[in-house]
Amino acid sequence: MTALVIRDLTLRIAGRTLLDGADLTVEPGRKVGLVGRNGAGKSTLLKAITGELSPDGGEIRLAQRARLGHVAQEAPGGEDSLLETVLAADTERAALLAEAAAAPEGHRLAEIHERLIAIQADSAPSRAATILAGLGFDAAAQARPSREFSGGWRMRVALAWVLFLEPDLLLLDEPTNHLDLEATIWLEGWLQRFSGAAIVVSHDRGLLDRCVDAIAHLDRGKLALYPGGFGNFVRVRTERQAQLAAAAERQAAERAHIQSFIDRFRAKASKARQAQSRLKALERMPVIEAVVEDAATRFAFPEPSELPPPILSVSGGVIGYDGRAVLRGLDLRLDQDDRIALLGANGNGKSTLAKLFAGRLPLMAGKEHRAPKLKIGYFAQHQAEELDLDGTPLTHMQAALPRATVAQCRAQLARFGLDADRAETKISACSGGEKARLLLALCTREAPQLLILDEPTNHLDIDARDALVKALAEYKGAVVLISHDPHLVELVADRLWLVGDGRVTPYDGDLEDYRALLSGRRPARGEAAAPPKPSERRERAESRAALAPLREKAKRIEAEMAKLQQEAATIDAALADPRLYANSKGDLIARATQRRAEITRLLSPLEDEWLELQEKLEAA
Repeated sequence: MTALVIRDLTLRIAGRTLLDGADLTVEPGRKVGLVGRNGAGKSTLLKAITGELSPDGGEIRLAQRARLGHVAQEAPGGEDSLLETVLAADTERAALLAEAAAAPEGHRLAEIHERLIAIQADSAPSRAATILAGLGFDAAAQARPSREFSGGWRMRVALAWVLFLEPDLLLLDEPTNHLDLEATIWLEGWLQRFSGAAIVVSHDRGLLDRCVDAIAHLDRGKLALYPGGFGNFVRVRTERQAQLAAAAERQAAERAHIQSFIDRFRAKASKARQAQSRLKALERMPVIEAVVEDAATRFAFPEPSELPPPILSVSGGVIGYDGRAVLRGLDLRLDQDDRIALLGANGNGKSTLAKLFAGRLPLMAGKEHRAPKLKIGYFAQHQAEELDLDGTPLTHMQAALPRATVAQCRAQLARFGLDADRAETKISACSGGEKARLLLALCTREAPQLLILDEPTNHLDIDARDALVKALAEYKGAVVLISHDPHLVELVADRLWLVGDGRVTPYDGDLEDYRALLSGRRPARGEAAAPPKPSERRERAESRAALAPLREKAKRIEAEMAKLQQEAATIDAALADPRLYANSKGDLIARATQRRAEITRLLSPLEDEWLELQEKLEAA
């Protein structure tokens, strides 16, 4: 028996086909990661599975009597405590307890108690409390009414509700978006232990590598299933695309050869029969579609000027709100080559510290030093709510850069993939990913020496997250990162600071050590991770610096190629103009033709050298 069967499924939204004859089978206990570009139809597919949308064709079949669990779009906000809200997910337990409280006759009461024992009703409160604690709610918070919490925290309660239910098929759509790193790590552990089947839509490649058995890739309306985690999916898909491209190329050559024979000999009586035979063979030949690659996502930060160290320092600092201290005893220093990730549960003060660094929150006590010419870029998710819905990315950038030309504003937006069309799209019609790109473009517009990123990836797909990692690797300023994405933290941060108990302290270990700390596991003797060597941070900074000449050389070659290509286009246009041949002497045409051939010869080695440089940079 299968947990879920999807056959020949077609789904359309507003006349746009998202799924076209898609198939997928999920076995009991199997966990599948659902991936695809933003707008591919992943969330729409989940809604079709839950019955919120009706398919335009095909079928979706769940196992008989299977319990389906998904996070409600409306977060709970009533008077019930968080613990009571989660316990209410088990409707059978609630109904049995209510019936038992009504004191039915003895035989029925015995049946009720027998069933309560069978469903482990007595352990339900502790299970619910454990889930809530894992998602960041302490005992005091669990006793408070749901209505007292903000929307993001209530979405955690909605997640706890469905996890407590332990359904036969669990559907999760970006489950980490409202979580901090600590809750994300806890959720990964829960999913690894979960015995039911699951479909998880996520852009967190760490979660997709550690918690799923297969990847379902939704691309151009079709679903393709790949065994293993996300890393294996990337490897296998790349190999398949290379094989498909080679097969398509071979078939195109064969078709051209057959067509050439048909065109040459169709009219000749002696060869007509052979030509007709080959024509039929050509018609029977299956078409191998050429690989159509999506345009690569690229981000680029402006290059900042260099400042003497430290660019920012705090001694004896105290920060908080309304006279109440949140963090004390701050003795911190930032240099321009720092890459620091802040660890600690939500509510411990990470965003408060980020606001101090960004100049949005003054010290209550202590001293602060900032380099006189220090420029800071600050990205925070809440800023998306402050965007003018009637404006466009271009109007926002023009307001932020009043002295810049329209072309300069467009160029800054283009650094983050907001092309000419998207630059003039109303904010109300922009996706979450497009708003995140706009915020990145806005916060880096003045080439800051310090970049503060507070959950920058919430609405970015996997390709955009990879583009952000690469852009940060090339960025020559300091980075302070707050993120629930372990993959981003591992690739970007050189150092970790732990924010908790009103303090900020260096964390001597890596993210794996931190996972062990959160799970309560102490490394056995001999497996403890050695503290990072003092030279490690310097080595990583030197590695970034060593790549700088390669990047500069690649940029110079790009500029030279662009100049030659522009000249070639000008010559081609002139040679295509009949007036040139009517009004010019032969020597002018000869010189233009000769120069065009020379440009082709010059471009070839430049392209080879540029590709070689890109390969080296990608490998690094």
